[in-house]
Amino acid sequence: MIAGIVGLGLMGGSFAKAYNEAGHTVLAANRTESVLKFAELSGDVAGELTDDRLGECDVILLCTYPEAVVGFLTAKASKIGTKPVVIDCCGTKRQVTREGFRLAEQYGFTYVGGHPMAGTQYSGYKYARGNMFKGAPMVIVPERFDDIELFARIKRLLLPAGFGRISITTAEEHDRIIAFTSQLAHVVSSAYIKSPTASAHKGFSAGSYKDMTRVAWLNPEMWTELFLENSDYLLEEIDNMIRSLGEYRDALASGDRETLLRLLEEGKQRKEEVDG
Repeated sequence: MIAGIVGLGLMGGSFAKAYNEAGHTVLAANRTESVLKFAELSGDVAGELTDDRLGECDVILLCTYPEAVVGFLTAKASKIGTKPVVIDCCGTKRQVTREGFRLAEQYGFTYVGGHPMAGTQYSGYKYARGNMFKGAPMVIVPERFDDIELFARIKRLLLPAGFGRISITTAEEHDRIIAFTSQLAHVVSSAYIKSPTASAHKGFSAGSYKDMTRVAWLNPEMWTELFLENSDYLLEEIDNMIRSLGEYRDALASGDRETLLRLLEEGKQRKEEVDG
C-alpha cells in the first residue's frame, strides 16, 4: 500500500509512523520542509508527496486544519485521480465535507470526511507515535450511507493505524456531539487554569487538577479555527454549562445543603448512566 499524508504534525506524523511500521510506503507533504526532511531521515517517510505522485496513492490522509484541507483539495483536485481514497482528519466536519464532496464530484475522486478520536495535549511531529490510534475510535462521514463496498475499502485502508472501532455518521451529528465530548472540555480546561489560585497549586494538587488542566496545553491556532467553525453547537454546550454552574453557585451562596447534595447526586447518577 502507498499512503499519502498531508501534514506531519501529531496526527499526520503518527499515521506516517503507523503505516511505515506496518511495512507500507509513506509519501508526505508538509508546510515546513525541515520536518519533512527529518521524517525522511528517520525512515518514517519514503519521499515527498508531489503532485505527480498523488494518483499513485491508495489512501491520502489530510491531517491539517480545515481551511488548509479545503485549500489543498481545491488546488490538487484535478491531480488526484480515481485510485486514492481521500480522507480528511479534521476536528470539525460540516464545512470541510461540504467542499470535499463538491470537489470530489466535480473531479471524479473518492473522498470521505474522517476524525481520528485520539491525541495528546502536545502538538508537532516530535510527539507522534506509531501506536497513537491503536484501539481508538475513528469517525467516518461519507456522502452516501449505502456504499458498503466503499466502507469495506476504507476499513482495509485504515487497518495499519490500528483503530478499535470505525463509526459512520453525518457531518451535522459529528459536530453536534464533538462540541460536547471535545471542544467544551478544552474551553473549560482553558478557563479553569486561569484561576489566580493556579500558581499556588504545587503541593496541593493531584489527579483532579491534572485531569482538568491537561488539555489547556493546546494549540491555540488550531482550536480557535475549530471553535469558530462549530460555534453554534459549542455555544449551546457553554450555555448549558453556565446554567448548571449557576445552580451550584446559588446553592452554595444560600447555604442550601439539600439542593447541593441533590445536584451532586444527580451528577453522579448521570455519570453512571452514560458510562456504566
